[in-house]
Amino acid sequence: MTAGVGLADAEAAARLVALGMRPRQPPSRDAVYADLVSRYGEDDGFKDLVNHVAAGLGLVVLAVMPRSGAVLAATEDSVFEIKMDEYARRTALHNRQADKVLHGLTHLAIAALAFPRPDDLGNDAYIGRVSVNAVEVSVREACRLLEQRVAGADTADPLTNAPELERVWRVYLRRPSTAATKDGRVASDTTRGIAARALRFLADQGFLVALDAESGTYRTTPRYQVQVRELAAQRTFDELLALGVLPAASAEASLRVTATEELL
Repeated sequence: MTAGVGLADAEAAARLVALGMRPRQPPSRDAVYADLVSRYGEDDGFKDLVNHVAAGLGLVVLAVMPRSGAVLAATEDSVFEIKMDEYARRTALHNRQADKVLHGLTHLAIAALAFPRPDDLGNDAYIGRVSVNAVEVSVREACRLLEQRVAGADTADPLTNAPELERVWRVYLRRPSTAATKDGRVASDTTRGIAARALRFLADQGFLVALDAESGTYRTTPRYQVQVRELAAQRTFDELLALGVLPAASAEASLRVTATEELL
């Protein structure tokens, strides 16, 4: 162990990383967590130690703030990495590769609907709102625009040199938006079912908070804002926003400043 770093420091660093793995436990509800977050921001040596502990576990520290707590992301091949194969494997798959595409596209749409403007990601006063219907309708409309974009192609298959989104629109449009199971629930392999599953997953991870179970409406948390900042660097995210079908202010997906709701 390096000079100046004791066992108690290492334990505290590991504790902060462990608390970051509990997405529904914000520092505002845990005095020990709040103290560790403050120490991370004030003690460069402790900050470096936390980052190294996380790296040893296959994690990257994206942010450590009083509102969000420790926000972590898994590196490639980390034991904590949630692969799209694993995420989608419990759905009734028509085609494993196609379902991976649909789930990935849906998550991109949720992020873009929640934070459609660059300034939204940098303004902690904004709260994103998104619903199952808003996600499904917006992605389907985006796919229709992509269909029009390649309507003049000579081949029945998307062009191999087309942008990433342009290669997946057919998969989405071929899938029904809704269908009922025998017990009356929305089938999980429909596009609406995929949107509902994605939103529930993000809520379980502490990225969203359910506001209305019946309509499937959620609001974002500071943890999700941090995550989307990383996502915004992806080319596909930019392509989705560039289509212009994800409005910043609509009845079911809007961003607004609020002083009355408690933030996680």
